[in-house]
Amino acid sequence: QVQLVESGGGLVQAGGSLRLSCAASGRPFNRYAMGWFRQAPGKEREFVAAITRSGGNTYYTDSVKGRFTISRDNVKNTVYLQMNSLKPEDTAVYYCAADGTGVGAQNPEAYIYWGQGTQVTVSS
Repeated sequence: QVQLVESGGGLVQAGGSLRLSCAASGRPFNRYAMGWFRQAPGKEREFVAAITRSGGNTYYTDSVKGRFTISRDNVKNTVYLQMNSLKPEDTAVYYCAADGTGVGAQNPEAYIYWGQGTQVTVSS
């Protein structure tokens, strides 16, 4: 089992920044690729970003490229999502998840452990 706890969400004005953190405990953190997903009200959960086990490769959905950065610290067992130039359409609950395949998949079905989520609200 891996327990994931997100933090860092909140209310920010458009154009602002937030940094989400996801602390992992349980099985060895570097065994898993990690991803961030988000879900807005009335919408399906969507892929945001992923990072491979070593952090050597990262992947982003097109709408956040150039604005969001995913990173990880395998000593602190933490994955981060730095979000800059936030837009109202980024408003959602953000979830981190552990990818059992290790490749940083975009399909949520590849992720076997999920956090409880943290709310991000961007005001216009």
